[in-house]
Amino acid sequence: MRKAVQEFDMLSDGDRVAVGVSGGKDSFVMLNGLFMLRSFIGIDYEITAVTVDPCFNGVGGDYSQVSRFCAERDIEYILEPSNIGRIVFDIRKEEHPCSLCSRMRRGALHNIAQKAGCNKLALGHHLDDAVETFLMNLFVEGRIGCFSPMSVPNGGDISLIRPLALAREWEISAAAKRNGFEAVRSRCPADGYTKREEIKRFIAEREKTDRGFTDRVFGAMCRAGIDGWGCNEQTKECLK
Repeated sequence: MRKAVQEFDMLSDGDRVAVGVSGGKDSFVMLNGLFMLRSFIGIDYEITAVTVDPCFNGVGGDYSQVSRFCAERDIEYILEPSNIGRIVFDIRKEEHPCSLCSRMRRGALHNIAQKAGCNKLALGHHLDDAVETFLMNLFVEGRIGCFSPMSVPNGGDISLIRPLALAREWEISAAAKRNGFEAVRSRCPADGYTKREEIKRFIAEREKTDRGFTDRVFGAMCRAGIDGWGCNEQTKECLK
């Protein structure tokens, strides 16, 4: 996380960071990492944890673990219920719901961050997510592209940062297990049946017969500078 923050210049003195916490292992590890980084990275910033509950099937999620985690560390926590689940599945009846759901969640997080006086919004996407997104765009939409490690959407006043951008999913899983973080159970009706899951399985099969496939795809993205994934010395070290 420190390498990603420094390489992509994600944080500055005086930043107020809204940390998007879904309750999954990635967001737990990111929140804990940003909390710990403050003590030694030499950047003076504040964090606020934010959860947007989609209320899938009209039922609110149990985020007591997140609340407890934040209380133990004196981190401000904002939990806001929403109608995202109803809109995506009941009203729109989306065949491929993930794209709309993520856009609506991100929009809600942006609004909450703005109200809380934050100038940065941290999302928990990691290196494997970046490779999956790149391949999804290539295979499904026929275009070259990915999300960026850091961006300012539509010239707005809140920057999106992804502090886990250089972390592998297995590293995050190991960190979550080592720290005893238990993920909030997903209530999403489409969980396990998405295009992303198909791509994830494709990559896993490729890795079995072509070890290093993920690293090579990510390396190509960095060398080509796809959507801000530039390749400097720190990234080269991560790719070794």
